[in-house]
Amino acid sequence: MTRLAIMQPYLFPYIGYWQLMRAADRFVVYDDVNYINRGWINRNRLLINGEPAFITLPLLQASQNRKICDIEIAPAEQWQKKMLRMIEVTYKKAPYFAEAFPVLETILSSDERNLARFLAHQLELLARLMGMSTQFVLTSRSYGNDGLAAQERILDICRREQAEVYINAQGGRELYAPASFAREGIDLRFIAMRPQAYVQRSAGFTPYLSIIDALMEVGPANMGPHLDAYDFV
Repeated sequence: MTRLAIMQPYLFPYIGYWQLMRAADRFVVYDDVNYINRGWINRNRLLINGEPAFITLPLLQASQNRKICDIEIAPAEQWQKKMLRMIEVTYKKAPYFAEAFPVLETILSSDERNLARFLAHQLELLARLMGMSTQFVLTSRSYGNDGLAAQERILDICRREQAEVYINAQGGRELYAPASFAREGIDLRFIAMRPQAYVQRSAGFTPYLSIIDALMEVGPANMGPHLDAYDFV
């Protein structure tokens, strides 16, 4: 049974994103759709001084009228050292800093300027760090079907990938019609995250932070229970 998930690429996404990836056999990086301002494509949150705070990847001429795959990242000298230093200072005393930081350093030191390729690369490296064996289709541009409407386009990708199960986050329940997928012999399923608390550098627990926080505090090899903490709904 081939299980497929399709999602826009995000910067260091939260645990729920990785749960979707882990639930699938193949993961399509949906990069030829329009960029979303103030979304999660080029920013995420860390726990800085005990409070959630954004880190942002600066872009050149980003617009909701442009596709993710057509946008470039700002020159490295404008942000690279600063972001790495922010992560280092924030988490250098975390128990798994030595395991997680070198991979983050590799990701952020990349000379890749294309936003979609940069994000796809970081998703693949972090997936491997956490022991995932999900196969990646690194660009949705290869399907040549961007003229189709949203659901029809997803169905077309499912057909081409010979998917028997299409898995989406629970927010997609309002976007897709199970009957349309059933007619194609595809089981449409949704997952809902069950946030599991872990020790953070603050009082209490703040869920839905960047995966960086969990990698530093829980450790790459110990992420399994968190990645599996979801229900099909």
